[in-house]
Amino acid sequence: MQKISVILGPTASGKTWLAVQVAQRLNGEVVSVDSRQVYRGMDIGTGKDLGEYQIDNQLIPYHLIDIIDAGSDYNLYQYQQDCSRVISQILERGRMPVLCGGTGLYLEAVLKGHRYTAVPVNDELRRMLQTQTDEELLEAFQKFPPEYTAWADTSTRKRRIRAIEVATYLTSHPNPDFSGTVSLPDAAVFGIDLPVEVRRQRISNRLRERLQNGMVEEVERLLERGIPAEKLIFYGLEYKFITQYLRGELDYPTMVTRLETAIHQFAKRQMTFFRKMERDGIAIRWLDGQQPVEVLTGFILKELCP
Repeated sequence: MQKISVILGPTASGKTWLAVQVAQRLNGEVVSVDSRQVYRGMDIGTGKDLGEYQIDNQLIPYHLIDIIDAGSDYNLYQYQQDCSRVISQILERGRMPVLCGGTGLYLEAVLKGHRYTAVPVNDELRRMLQTQTDEELLEAFQKFPPEYTAWADTSTRKRRIRAIEVATYLTSHPNPDFSGTVSLPDAAVFGIDLPVEVRRQRISNRLRERLQNGMVEEVERLLERGIPAEKLIFYGLEYKFITQYLRGELDYPTMVTRLETAIHQFAKRQMTFFRKMERDGIAIRWLDGQQPVEVLTGFILKELCP
């Protein structure tokens, strides 16, 4: 039997429920791979859906959800270390880790054991880079030796700046000691694929449900707890646009329209990143997300336990 399985997919693809089904059948535990579900108090907007971890009065263990307070800083390197530790503990218990999430950068870092996530932030360099155009950033990045740039993702401005930051660090620290970064055993990776129109409809339906079920009130509570609006805006998507609405910067219809558009764009970027992971050597077995969860579960079990 495969020791580790991964279920990935864009937002609203149904990956959590599928991961729980697989974990329940294989004596497994679910490990969330989501950059925002780590925060306590950010529940509806991040889609934790904790009720899905209950099957027939059995709670399927889950990890890396609600581990730090909203408003706190948490980064990729911390996640990589936490995830490696949790997976090792699950394996020691003789159970299967079932990684589940849509944060591609986190997934890739864990699966490939990226060492460069430990490179420290250089605030002074970042401030300088923020004054440059996207084209200037790419030009600056391309000046570094290929041994420092071949690993990098420069698909967005934020990632371009981070790539320059890491390459700059490696130039002055050619043999860094990144002890503690753990490479995992081989994992079987499954991806949920949906036609674009189906994905868009699911996203729109889910957004309406969350708005009706208290998502605006959730953001309001976070603000009342003293979490800076700028921090919530940094978390993006639901927290960004609802915070802007609560501050009077957007009216409600505009907020909903912009948020819906942003989530659709986010889902498209997720799929683009997953395809990049494939090009970079991570084999993903794609599943038809329109099939019933029982069918998908059966397929995964057959693949994991031939």
